[in-house]
Amino acid sequence: MLSEQTIQIIKSTVPVLEVHGVEITKRFYEKLFTSHPELLHLFNHANQKQGRQQTALANAVYAAAKHIDRLEAILPAVKQIAHKHRSLGVKPEQYPIVGEHLLGAIKDVLGDAATDEILGAWAEAYGVIASAFIGIESDMYTNSAMQPGGWSDFRAFVITGKKRESDVITSFYLTPQDHGPLAAFEPGQYVSIRIQIPGDTYTHIRQYSLSHVSGQPFYRISVKREDTNPAIPAGKVSVYLHNQAQEGDIVWLSAPAGDFTLDHTDSRPVTLLSGGVGLTPMVSMLHSLVAKQPNRKVTFIHAAQNSQHHALRKEVEQLAEDHPQVTVAWCYAQPTDLDSSEKVYHKEGYLDLPWIQTLVPSVNGSFYFCGPVPFMKTVNQSLIAWGVPEADRHYEFFGPSGALA
Repeated sequence: MLSEQTIQIIKSTVPVLEVHGVEITKRFYEKLFTSHPELLHLFNHANQKQGRQQTALANAVYAAAKHIDRLEAILPAVKQIAHKHRSLGVKPEQYPIVGEHLLGAIKDVLGDAATDEILGAWAEAYGVIASAFIGIESDMYTNSAMQPGGWSDFRAFVITGKKRESDVITSFYLTPQDHGPLAAFEPGQYVSIRIQIPGDTYTHIRQYSLSHVSGQPFYRISVKREDTNPAIPAGKVSVYLHNQAQEGDIVWLSAPAGDFTLDHTDSRPVTLLSGGVGLTPMVSMLHSLVAKQPNRKVTFIHAAQNSQHHALRKEVEQLAEDHPQVTVAWCYAQPTDLDSSEKVYHKEGYLDLPWIQTLVPSVNGSFYFCGPVPFMKTVNQSLIAWGVPEADRHYEFFGPSGALA
């Protein structure tokens, strides 16, 4: 436990972290990768270039400082990060390295304001927080390895199918190279895929949601090719998977992870809202709902640019046709002429609350949503305005966590 003096010192640094947090975390990653370049194998370099990882870490450090006297308040965030760490293969011996360079970054940025007293308090607090992560992740590694068909690190998988789902999304069907059983997973979870791209110095690890249901002889991920926006660095892994990976190739997967999962104990109506490639966990949830809760009303709402960018559409429409409790609705921002002439969508433009309310009769239900950050902000703010309580709003970021305020 932390002493009262340490708690007060940490809380006194909250205003400083609010101003200098991103600067500190940017300096932290510079120091970390300079001293330990091998850790670059664990990180998404595109997120580093965009500053998303630095901002996410700054938010986490700020939250830890703000709630240092009641760390249970940040336990959900700790568990979410721990899932990511377990799927990446983060090990206990890496935590002291992180602590050393985080304290060094605080000293570098704050200069003389980072007194020995402040650095000592942060060293003590980091030790407590790191111990919590290590303990939670140890349990996760054990549980992952002990479950039927499970494993703790990375396992070799064969690409046994590659299917183009839209102009920008392709599905990959993955089966274990050892032909052993597959661990079950909860709808909404993801796997980490580890790839060595020819000519690249570092291995690359990315998380992709599982887009089918558990119990199949394969895992399926549906990947968006991230090279269409010149303002954003191209995604090396997604481009490699689309352009070079072939059936028969070997990739390495972590066991399924993640806490953005469907609550099957809830029997109320459920609404699944997605934008772009954010539909992948929602399709998994839909498969699971019709299989396990055939009497539960489901509304599946998806926003895409147009039919050419709309993946897995026929699969979802077939599920809705086979299961009358499922309703689907499509929102196209820029429908093609053919889309318009054939009336293959239900709303043109962008998703908004009045339209959602025409599809979902009541706030009495659960809402799950995933997609680009602007889409999720719109959905979250709409649901808040409608009066949907926080406990019924479930969402996940693709990549480092952010804010939906």
